[in-house]
Amino acid sequence: MIRIVIAEDQGMVLGALASLLELEADMTVVGKAKTGVDAVALVKQVQPDICIMDIEMPLMTGIEAAEQLKEEACKIIILTTFARTGYFNYARAAGVSGYLLKDSPSDELARAIRTILDGRKVYAPELMDMIDDSTNPLTDREGQVIQLIAEGKSTKEVADHLNIKTGTVRNYVSVIYEKLNVTNRIEAISLIQEKGWYK
Repeated sequence: MIRIVIAEDQGMVLGALASLLELEADMTVVGKAKTGVDAVALVKQVQPDICIMDIEMPLMTGIEAAEQLKEEACKIIILTTFARTGYFNYARAAGVSGYLLKDSPSDELARAIRTILDGRKVYAPELMDMIDDSTNPLTDREGQVIQLIAEGKSTKEVADHLNIKTGTVRNYVSVIYEKLNVTNRIEAISLIQEKGWYK
């Protein structure tokens, strides 16, 4: 019997998913959670084979929960309405075994669960064009600089935070623009978020 935990903050969706999966002869729902924090605790407690997670949940996102469960034997499926490149890349980096969309046919979920337990990964067909295996060209320090800029910090605030000179920050910014082939901060931040390199 395939043991499943479902993490979904919308009660009606949570109930419907559980009912659908219980109709499968080889599946049973052993737990339900409405937040990412509860999902992590529940998976560690009941040790299911599969955890189906929404992304946007209170206290902790499904992707953050998946990162915390990397060491567990449980396989993670993200089930969401969001077909976004950034989310998809974050989820893949977090080691999820599946990423499916909520508007997929219901029998696809049961089929995906069985496929994943056979050791394969399952991604919604709409997402396959989004797979981006390009690597982040920025060094750790350059990443810190652009992350702080993305948080709205000025050049001086970035310099103070990293304990470096403002001129050094400007040098980093120039190198970042060159590496990313962009001309301003907005383009740089948009690109790194789209690629899923930084949150």
